[in-house]
Amino acid sequence: MPGIRIVRQTPLPPSEAWLRLTDWERHGALVPLTRTTVGTAPPTDVGTIFTARTGVGRITFDDPMEVAVWRPPSVASAGLVRLVKRGRVITGWAEIEVRPGPAGGSVVQWHEEVRVRGLGRPFDPLVATAARWVFGRALARLLRP
Repeated sequence: MPGIRIVRQTPLPPSEAWLRLTDWERHGALVPLTRTTVGTAPPTDVGTIFTARTGVGRITFDDPMEVAVWRPPSVASAGLVRLVKRGRVITGWAEIEVRPGPAGGSVVQWHEEVRVRGLGRPFDPLVATAARWVFGRALARLLRP
């Protein structure tokens, strides 16, 4: 299962970075050809389920995810959300950590391990490269001041 890790610094305080990074519908608006819908009532917490649907026309696939860990940042600790991917096509997990930056603002770390069913290990480098590009781009846009 290919893994990626993306680290970004932002001038946003941890609470604001967290709010932006856990706005699931906004993720869909920033990932090409994707729309995200939340299937559980707010607020987000452990057990929240949302689905990212990617594709064009009849060629689509769903990436359903469930929040397994929900720990917003506080003055004393970093925030951490862990998402478990429960789809037929995409499996794996993602973690987003938000902590205070050394000179103010925040440091965000996105760690994801993803598997595309039907693609064997020889495709892992391609999947990792695509994931790093898609999620790195979304992360930069979500954190834009």
